[in-house]
Amino acid sequence: MSENRPQNSINESTERAVKTEMLAPRFYRTDYAAFEKLNIEPVRAEWDTMMREFERDINREHFRKEMSPDLSNLKSDPDLHEEFIDLLVSSITAEYSGCVLYKDIEKNINNPDIAAAMKYMARDESRHAGFINKALKQLDVAVDLGFLKREKAYTFFKPKYIYYATYLSEKIGYARYITIFRHLQKHPEKCFHPIFNWFEEWCNDEFRHGEALALIMRADPKLLRGHNKLWIRFFLLAVYSTMYIRDHSRPGLYEAFGMDPTEYDYTVFEITTAISRQVFPFTLDTDNPSFRRGLNRLLEANLAIAEAKEQGGLIGLVKRGVLSAKIAFIFARLYVLPTKNNEIPDQVAMVPAW
Repeated sequence: MSENRPQNSINESTERAVKTEMLAPRFYRTDYAAFEKLNIEPVRAEWDTMMREFERDINREHFRKEMSPDLSNLKSDPDLHEEFIDLLVSSITAEYSGCVLYKDIEKNINNPDIAAAMKYMARDESRHAGFINKALKQLDVAVDLGFLKREKAYTFFKPKYIYYATYLSEKIGYARYITIFRHLQKHPEKCFHPIFNWFEEWCNDEFRHGEALALIMRADPKLLRGHNKLWIRFFLLAVYSTMYIRDHSRPGLYEAFGMDPTEYDYTVFEITTAISRQVFPFTLDTDNPSFRRGLNRLLEANLAIAEAKEQGGLIGLVKRGVLSAKIAFIFARLYVLPTKNNEIPDQVAMVPAW
């Protein structure tokens, strides 16, 4: 922690966002020189079309609108209140992580194409993070974003890992937000906070960010071939399994939505899989019964780790070690499951049609 800022001046939400945990969003550094060398000429026509869309900035005024929440449901249900805050803190950490990363890349390169795209993406993510913080402020638990940026541990990722992981993060973010938004359109009585009414425009920003990363990868075909396919498989599985575990840790939230978390997750997987066909040479077979059993076993093992952590002591420590090895084994079995080959289309660009 910073010496000139005592820890007791930081609220619980900020402390939660700053913590580095296995399933929590992270902050990243990367090799800026590699971004400097990126050449998007092979996808120039589609890139320029995308950049004009960024320049239009159709959501310029959207996130300036005010929310007037009725907090009675949250106040009367402590579990829902806690899970909603957990969702918002996780979301603001992920959005602000993107903002910081994209801004850092822009500041450290002279490549005009990539710098311009990163500037626009950082702009959007900053708006998203600020908007979430409005909702947290109304709950008296706003995150100190300046403190978060200074004190959060940073993980170094090679550029190609940034491409794979961030592309998936942006696209699965779109799929998550649009699925919740469409559900609440049909069931407005389940919309317990107005922030969900902003999800359609919000997730369309996420979709555009994913388009930029898809074009970067398509401009350099070797990123999608050879041993790099092993990394694509790893990040697909890591992103899907992390989402599955985190969503099932918030049962009250999905009960309030009137949604089953398992059904919701597989809907999101289906959308993300369909989108990822624009760039990845294969997709995960999320309908495979072995895949579904594997995710459930990962969930059970993670719940058991939480119980062992709460138990503490030597016995709890030993249990956590055994369970961590079990998780690694389950993940490895999921990793080697058959995938579905995909013929990458000539046209990269997609529209958010879900």
